[in-house]
Amino acid sequence: MPRSLWTGSISFGLVTVPVKLFSAVEEKDVRFHQFERGTGERVRIRRVAEGTDREVEYGDIDKGYEVSKGQYVIVTPEELESVEPGRSRTIDIEDFVELADIDPVYFQSAYVVAPANEAAARPYKVLQAAMEQSGRAAVARFVMRSKQHLAVVRPIDGRLMLETLYFSDEVRDVGDITELGHLDEVGEPRDREIEMAEQLLDSLTTDWDPTRYADTYRERVLELIESKAEGRAIVTDEEEETAPVIDLMAALEASVKRAKEGRAASRSSSSSSSGSGSDAGTDLSAMSKDELYEEAQRLDVPGRSKMGKDELIAAIEKASAKKGRRAS
Repeated sequence: MPRSLWTGSISFGLVTVPVKLFSAVEEKDVRFHQFERGTGERVRIRRVAEGTDREVEYGDIDKGYEVSKGQYVIVTPEELESVEPGRSRTIDIEDFVELADIDPVYFQSAYVVAPANEAAARPYKVLQAAMEQSGRAAVARFVMRSKQHLAVVRPIDGRLMLETLYFSDEVRDVGDITELGHLDEVGEPRDREIEMAEQLLDSLTTDWDPTRYADTYRERVLELIESKAEGRAIVTDEEEETAPVIDLMAALEASVKRAKEGRAASRSSSSSSSGSGSDAGTDLSAMSKDELYEEAQRLDVPGRSKMGKDELIAAIEKASAKKGRRAS
C-alpha cells in the first residue's frame, strides 16, 4: 500500500483543503552492489579526508562552494539551516493558467493528491471539478524535505495531480546549443519529403497505451541474472551495425512500406486465433533486434535474452509454427 510522502493542505483564497501527496511513479531500475574483480570482495564507499586514510564521520562534514578554481567558501549545516524555507505545510496556489501553456520541459516529478480525510473530500471535489470545467491548472509553491518547490496542480479523471516544476533559470536556453545552427544551413524540406514523412506518421499513429512499451533492457538484465544464478552459459551478442541514411526519400518510402506491413500483420494477428504476428506475413528480417525480442517475449521463447538477431528469427519461426499446430 502506498505511503504518503507529504501531508498538509492546498490553499486558494480563504479556502484550505487538507491533502496528502503520494508518488505517482515507482522506479524499477536494477540496482547492483560493487565487488572487486577476482576476489569477490564487497567494495564499500568511505568518506576519507584527502591525503589521509582517516574516515570522517558524517556529522563532521561541512560543505564547500567553489567560487574559483580551487577556492571554496565553507558553509556549515547550521548556516544552511538558517536560510532554509520555513517548514510550511501549505501548497499555496498563486495563479491559475492554461495547462497547454506550460512547456513539458518544465515538468519534474509527479504526485497524486488525495484528500487527507473524509471532511476534506467535498472541498477537494469542488476544487477538482471547478478546475476541470474551466480547463485550468494551478501554479503553486510548497516546501517538501526542506526544499521549496514550484508546482502545477491539474485535474485528471476525477482527482488532482501535482507535478513539481523546474524554475525558469534551471531550463537551458536552446540558443546556447550551437549544433542547432545547422538547421539554418539547410534549405526548406521539399513538399514530397513532407508528404512522405506525414504518411509515415499516419501509418505509425495509434491510441496511447502505456502498457505497449516495456523496458526490454531491464528485462534482459533480469534474465541475465537469472541465467547466471542457475549456472547457465552466457552468450554475448555482436553489436548490431546501423547503416547510414544515404537517400532520405528512399528511406522514407521504405519506412512507410514497412510500417504498413507491420500494421497489416498486427491486425491479422488480432483477428486470427490460429496464427501469430510472426506467421501472418511479417518480414522478420526487416524487424529490429528490439522488435524481434518483444515478439520472442510475446511467444515466451526461452533464452531469448542471449540470442542474436538470426537466432531470434529462427526461434520465433519455430515457436510460431508450434503455436499454429496446437491451434489446429
